[in-house]
Amino acid sequence: MALDPETFDALIDTVRRFVAERLRPLEGEVEEADAIPADVVQEMRELGLFGLSIAEEYGGLGLTMLEEAKVAIELGRTTPAFRSTFGTNVGIGSQGLVMAGNAEQKAAWLPKIASGEIITSFALTEPDVGSDSGAVKTRAVFDGQSYRLSGTKRYITNADKADLFTVMARTGDDPGARGVSAFLVPRDLVGVSIGEPEKKMGQKGAKVADVNFDDVIVPAENRLGAEGEGFKIAMRVLDRGRLHISAVCVGVAERLLADCVAYATERKQFGKPIAEHQLIQAMIADSKTESLVARALVLETAAAKDAGKDVVMESAAAKYYASEMVGRVADRAVQIFGGAGYIADYGIERLYRDVRLFRIYEGTSQIQQIIIARETIKRGG
Repeated sequence: MALDPETFDALIDTVRRFVAERLRPLEGEVEEADAIPADVVQEMRELGLFGLSIAEEYGGLGLTMLEEAKVAIELGRTTPAFRSTFGTNVGIGSQGLVMAGNAEQKAAWLPKIASGEIITSFALTEPDVGSDSGAVKTRAVFDGQSYRLSGTKRYITNADKADLFTVMARTGDDPGARGVSAFLVPRDLVGVSIGEPEKKMGQKGAKVADVNFDDVIVPAENRLGAEGEGFKIAMRVLDRGRLHISAVCVGVAERLLADCVAYATERKQFGKPIAEHQLIQAMIADSKTESLVARALVLETAAAKDAGKDVVMESAAAKYYASEMVGRVADRAVQIFGGAGYIADYGIERLYRDVRLFRIYEGTSQIQQIIIARETIKRGG
């Protein structure tokens, strides 16, 4: 259920001020320390950011997809690592439970997820399994009472601090996606271990790591949905996640554009601000146009999802276009700033590195192209 306009406007205003006044001044510190300050995480909990997409009956804000997208745009105006702190609770780490969990599972976990008391994570990717997500090798063998889970998951966001993993594992002999099931796996089960966080190109402060399952005994009641439904659950989760990430991309692009305009109107060359030079104007115009297109596509698709329409193709298109778009905008920003864009003090080179990941996770650009083409052919054009 959508919030009333006055309440939602107040939420947007609060998030906008939190980003501008609290988060942006900390960007350099987060980059240097590769960590989000604990007091900031607590403030995020108090603002309800961990429960944006979780129903009010479980303590969340219960935002619609359109409302969530608008909030995500605002959150995109700062270092993406801040959003990643609670992003898995809002998206891929909780939505399997929201979409496919039974009443007991939801009651047990969702209130703690919404409050930020526990952190969730989504464990699909493996050392030999990435884009071909139906080929997971992690196995869960039923022994009559429980499942015995063994395997390794790779590049798992927030694994270092996650309390609950949604794990995709093979439960049957059916080939491909048909043999994959989903499980809720608490971190404290015997046999669960977390590897060291990976060193990454960008998005410092947001950690990814391996998650190892060594003959972990998972209670049967922790299975999400029926056996063999894991892949379907994962794909539904990713549809929503792709829209959320697309909205974040729009926010980052708008942040970069604002920074470019501010710099270009002050920086002078050849006796006038560089904003008056037509080739600089061309880069600004291209960035503005592309960000407007992405914003329109994201918000239109989010509204269609709220209306119950099939948006598999549109979600893929939004993620494909927005993630590629923000990469182009970031590249132009470096060019507009010139040498300053390559220097860490201005933050442009940091965002240039940060946005590169958007074209990879939640499905690479190439996977989005395949989905878009497949769905377009299926629809007849």
